[in-house]
Amino acid sequence: MLETISISAMSMRWTVLLASLALIDSSMAFAQSAPDTENGRYSMSQVGDGFLRLDTRTGAVSNCTSKGGWTCRIVPDERAALDTEIGRLQGENKKLKDQLAQREGTVSGKTDAPLAKDDSQKKGDSQKKAAEGSMPDKTIELQLPPEHAKIMAMFDRMWQRLVEMATRVQKKLSEKI
Repeated sequence: MLETISISAMSMRWTVLLASLALIDSSMAFAQSAPDTENGRYSMSQVGDGFLRLDTRTGAVSNCTSKGGWTCRIVPDERAALDTEIGRLQGENKKLKDQLAQREGTVSGKTDAPLAKDDSQKKGDSQKKAAEGSMPDKTIELQLPPEHAKIMAMFDRMWQRLVEMATRVQKKLSEKI
């Protein structure tokens, strides 16, 4: 019985010893094989199958994985793509503005500040006066196709009949009163 107790106590010691060694060995392997943080330059965040590494000096983000050794691949930077697209659109906008400026009779761009209400009325009045001064009193006569002339004559006759009917009704009503 004494031998059985000592064997189970001894096996318990070996189990604890082996478990401690395994724990120490795995933590040492993890510490040695994980990507270096180089004195605080990199900030690491654990993700599903590795680490996400942020370079605090440049702002670059990398995805580090442990597939046959640690490898870090730079995550595509969306900001660079956005900056490229903004530059392309600004160039296209400038080109379109230049094309618009080359056309004849274009109106200048939008004013930066709105006019005060009194100023806008004065501006409208001055534009009316300028328009009246530059436009002589002339009537414009349009030549209508023959079909239009017939239709206009028909409307004139209808209008005359309507006016005649209105005057007759007015006379009849005034006689009754």
